Amino acid sequence: MNRHFTPFHLTLRDGVRQYVRPAVMGILNATPDSFYAGCRATDEDAIAARVREIVAQGADMIDIGAYSTRPGADTVSAEEELLRLRHAMAVVKREAPHMVTSVDTFRAGVARAAVEEMGVDIINDVSGGRLDDAMFSTVAALRVPYILMHMRGTPATMQQLTDYDNVTRDVVSFLAQRMAMLRDMGAGDVIVDPGFGFSKTLEQNYEMLAHLDMFHTLEVPLLVGVSRKSMIYKLLGVTPQEALNGTTAVNAIALMQGAHILRVHDVRAAVEARDIVEATMDYTTRQ
Repeated sequence: MNRHFTPFHLTLRDGVRQYVRPAVMGILNATPDSFYAGCRATDEDAIAARVREIVAQGADMIDIGAYSTRPGADTVSAEEELLRLRHAMAVVKREAPHMVTSVDTFRAGVARAAVEEMGVDIINDVSGGRLDDAMFSTVAALRVPYILMHMRGTPATMQQLTDYDNVTRDVVSFLAQRMAMLRDMGAGDVIVDPGFGFSKTLEQNYEMLAHLDMFHTLEVPLLVGVSRKSMIYKLLGVTPQEALNGTTAVNAIALMQGAHILRVHDVRAAVEARDIVEATMDYTTRQ
């Protein structure tokens, strides 16, 4: 076992789930405008095929998004987001009824419906509870695991808000403050996400990656989501479609610094990276 990885558990709807190795979360985008076309799935057949692919390649979780948060994405009403989610979740539950599911939303009403009506296990909020004032009280009442991500502003304005004293320390401080609020409200498990690509310059993303171990001071599971993002394809001078090799390299670096969950488009590549990092770390513990 990787000496830098600490096993973790999540209290889900059907009981406590133990994770003794890093988990891989496969992305299902039920949107027509996600930045990476390879994971868009809007009709029933495409959604079913994507779910089967995620499962076959060894994912531990599926994250379903129905509202793209890429810069310049179209605004989607709560009604449209719920319609897309209900459609996608029906297929997910049919194709992979025992898979742990997460919904990517910043809206409290959508989060509540996802959990109470659709049977979703985890809420993944890119805004850290700052785009909907009711989100924290909602997830606290629902008692489901909550992915707390760092972002400033909105997806439309976030890249103008990159002024930090020290990006890693500032993000850790933000997450610690928000975690304290959640705990005061009686929330369940919290997973933290540094928010790579959100309100950070290319250089700040790599500064944060180099100091990823600082996030372990929060003493909760750490999710890393860098899959095919601009921090990779802009550095390499390629397109998102050509950014798999770079993504795998960054995921390996994150795993070696103790990341607990990788959120990815390419499940097989992430699973293989995990296996290789674990095999290498096994030998470091035998010295």
